[in-house]
Amino acid sequence: MARNGIPKYYQISRDIVTLIQNGELVEGQQTPSENEIIKSYKVSNTTARKALYEIEQAGWVKRIKGKGTYVCRNSVDRSINRILSFTSNMLEQNRRPSTRVNSIKVYESGHSVTIDGRQYTLNGPVCEIQRLRFADDVPMMKETRYISTSFCPGIENMNLDGSLYEIYSGKYGINLGRVRQTLSAIMLDDRDAGIFGGEKSIPAFYVEGVTFCGKELIVEMEESVYRGDIYKFSVEAT
Repeated sequence: MARNGIPKYYQISRDIVTLIQNGELVEGQQTPSENEIIKSYKVSNTTARKALYEIEQAGWVKRIKGKGTYVCRNSVDRSINRILSFTSNMLEQNRRPSTRVNSIKVYESGHSVTIDGRQYTLNGPVCEIQRLRFADDVPMMKETRYISTSFCPGIENMNLDGSLYEIYSGKYGINLGRVRQTLSAIMLDDRDAGIFGGEKSIPAFYVEGVTFCGKELIVEMEESVYRGDIYKFSVEAT
């Protein structure tokens, strides 16, 4: 049965990731097998198989047919590399990232956004974080993040000056599977432009997004404003 709305297979996968993070399972060591998971958690073989698949997709382990599932080296970094955070983006551009946290609060109600005509809802309680992101001390982005406290309990009490993606991966063992976003061009009025150090209206990009772990499990939602006078987005299509 799901606990706090989180499926059983995901609870099991997080338990195994915690063993890896704590050093109780090390590189090259075999993780619990499907049969061991079935016996320990009293779940079906489908749930056990799905739990192992989840941590394999996150890069924590490698499954070898006929032998078992083994812990990989440096797998904790992979989930971050799949989805580029602001911090990683700035470092790739040889810029120095920094963050100013403006507010943190937790409320019981959920939050919803609409992406490509589909409404997504993040059930409460939700931690709302408002931050201003800098590159080489130049303000680049104003963001509001809505984070599931079911997946990230106590995150409101953590140091949130850096990458949230690193916190998700390093603290909570969460694999960020995909992100859905919409991007709109807007003009900031004089007051909003002042947040970025401007004295008059400047162009900006408004981004709404939903970040998933697993298949359809929502970790966070985003509402961000990127300054458009010095920031640009690149798109590759195949």
